[in-house]
Amino acid sequence: MSKRLRSSEVCADCSGPDPSWASVNRGTFICDECCSVHRSLGRHISQVRHLKHTPWPPTLLQMVETLYNNGANSIWEHSLLDPASIMSGRRKANPQDKVHPNKAEFIRAKYQMLAFVHRLPCRDDDSVTAKDLSKQLHSSVRTGNLETCLRLLSLGAQANFFHPEKGNTPLHVASKAGQILQAELLAVYGADPGTQDSSGKTPVDYARQGGHHELAERLVEIQYELTDRLAFYLCGRRPDHKNGQHFIIPQMADSSLDLSELAKAAKKKLQSLSNHLFEELAMDVYDEVDRRETDAVWLATQNHSTLVTETTVVPFLPVNPEYSSTRNQGRQKLARFNAHEFATLVIDILSDAKRRQQGSPLSSSKDNVELILKTISNQHSVESQDNDQPDYDSVASDEDTDLEATASKANRQKSLDSDLSDGPVTVQEFMEVKNALVASEAKIQQLMKASRLEKQNSTPESDYDNTPNDTDPDDTGSGRKGRQRSMVWQGDGSVPDTAEPHTAPSPVLPSTEDVIRKTEQITKNIQELLRAAQENKHDSYIPCSERIHVAVTEMAALFPKKPKSDTVRTSLRLLTSSAYRLQSECKKTLPGEPGPPTDIQLVTQQVIQCAYDIAKAAKQLVTITTKENNN
Repeated sequence: MSKRLRSSEVCADCSGPDPSWASVNRGTFICDECCSVHRSLGRHISQVRHLKHTPWPPTLLQMVETLYNNGANSIWEHSLLDPASIMSGRRKANPQDKVHPNKAEFIRAKYQMLAFVHRLPCRDDDSVTAKDLSKQLHSSVRTGNLETCLRLLSLGAQANFFHPEKGNTPLHVASKAGQILQAELLAVYGADPGTQDSSGKTPVDYARQGGHHELAERLVEIQYELTDRLAFYLCGRRPDHKNGQHFIIPQMADSSLDLSELAKAAKKKLQSLSNHLFEELAMDVYDEVDRRETDAVWLATQNHSTLVTETTVVPFLPVNPEYSSTRNQGRQKLARFNAHEFATLVIDILSDAKRRQQGSPLSSSKDNVELILKTISNQHSVESQDNDQPDYDSVASDEDTDLEATASKANRQKSLDSDLSDGPVTVQEFMEVKNALVASEAKIQQLMKASRLEKQNSTPESDYDNTPNDTDPDDTGSGRKGRQRSMVWQGDGSVPDTAEPHTAPSPVLPSTEDVIRKTEQITKNIQELLRAAQENKHDSYIPCSERIHVAVTEMAALFPKKPKSDTVRTSLRLLTSSAYRLQSECKKTLPGEPGPPTDIQLVTQQVIQCAYDIAKAAKQLVTITTKENNN
C-alpha cells in the first residue's frame, strides 16, 4: 500500500505534485500553474513566495510549513469537505484542469470570494462578533496551535486588537510566551511589533524580558521589513539591526548627474507629504518591488514555452478594493518606471523614511539622490512616456494604449504643481539619461557589429532596431535613421515614429508560427541570462545580451516597417528599446569603466527588469498576432 503524501507534497488548490510556491498568508503550498492565478489576485489576497528561489526568514517558512501540514487548507475548503458538496457537483480543481477558466475560477472562489470557508451564524452586530473573535485570538496565541489562530483570522479576528481588560495586543501575548511562529502569523496579518501596551512596553520588550532572544531579533526585523526589503532589492544587503544599524541607503552609480528642477521639486513634495500619505506611498512601492521580484523569479524558473502564455504576466499591481481608485491608479502606474527610475524612487523613499524616523529636519543642502519618476497623479491625465504598457485594470482611466499624443509638458508641469494633500504623491517624468548613454554607444556598436548575423548586414536595417549606428548621436537632422537612437532617451520620454515619412501604414502581420518561434528563441536566451544572474556569472551578461539583441532584431524584422496597429508599434518599441537598455546595463559590468565603482547588485536588478520587459513585449506580440490572424 502506498504511503499517503504529506499535504506539503501536493498543491493546495489542484493536488498536483511537488508544489514550488507558497501562499504565505493562506498557509498553503501551490504549484506553478495555480501560482500564476494567485499572482493576479494581488498581495491583499495572496502573498506568494518561491520555496527555493526567494530568500526566506527561517521561522516564516517554518510557520507556513506548520500551517499546511496541520490542515490549514481545510479552512479555505471547509464546505468542500462536506459529502453534500460532492453530491451537488461542487469540487476542487485537479491537476488536469486548464488554468483558464477551470483553475482560475476555483482559486478566485476559494480565496477572493471565500466561497468555501465556514460561515458564522448571522448576528445583527458584526462588530461584536469581530470583538469576540479577536478576544479568542488574544488567548489562543499563547499556545502553539497555529491552525486555530489562522481560522480566527480568516473569520475576521484583528491581529492588532487591543484587549480593553488586559491592556495589550495578541502580539504582546505571543511574545511573552515565546511563540515565535504565532508572532510570524500575526505579523503577516498586520500586527505591529512597535505597539505599546498599557504599561508602555512593546512586544520586543516582552520577548527580551522573557529571554526569547531569537524572537526579539525577529520582531525588530519585522518592524523594519518594509525598508529592509527595499534596500535588499537594490543592493542585496540588509541592515545590521543587532548593532543598531536600521537603514541602508544605496547610492546610484551615476548620482553625479545634475538634478533637474522638476526632480528637485518632486523630491520636495515627497518630503512634504504627511506621515500617513508617505506610509501609503512606501507600502505601494513595497508591493511593486514584490511584483517585480516575483516576476524575475517566475522568468528564471519557467521554461521558455510557458513564458508566452496568458498565465505568466502580471503587468501591474492588481486592484485592491479597499483602496481608493486614485490610489489604485497610482499603484498601477508604478509599473511604468524603468529600472533606473524605480531604483531612484526606492532610494528617495529609504532616505526620507530614515529622516522621518530620526526626526531630522529637511535638508537644504545639495541632494545626493534624484527622484526620477513619471506621473502618478490623482488626475485622469495620461503620459507621453513611450507606449510600452498594456491597458490598466478597470480602475484606471487610460482607455487605450496609444498615450503619447495626448499629454504635453505643460500638463505634466501642472500635475507636478497640483496639491498633493488629497492623493498620492505626484511624481516626475524621465530624467535625461541620454548623456549617460552616449559615452557607451561606440563600444556597444563594436560589440553588435561582431555579433550581427550576415543577413542583417545584407538587408536594410529595421526601423525598430535601437542599436546605435555610426550616425553622430548628437545629430538632430530630421529624417535620419540615427535620430531614433538618441531620441529614445530624451527627457520627455516620447519615441518618434521612425518609419520613412512616405511609407504607408501596413496592416500585414507575420504568421503566428513565425512570431512564436522567434519569441521562444528570445525567451530561451533570456533564461540563460537569468541563470547567469542567479549564479553571479557577471562576465556572461554581455554575450547573453548580444544573443538576446540578435533574436530581438530578427523578431522585429518580421513586422512591417510601419505597422498599422498602434498596439503592434507599442510592443515593438518596448521590445527593441528594452534590448538596447539591456546592453547598456550589461556593459556596466566591464572592468576599468570610468566613474564611480559599479554596484553589481543594482546592475543585476536592472538587467533582470530589462529582460522581463523584453519577454513581456514578445508575449504581447504573440497575443496580438494570434488574435489578428485568427480574425
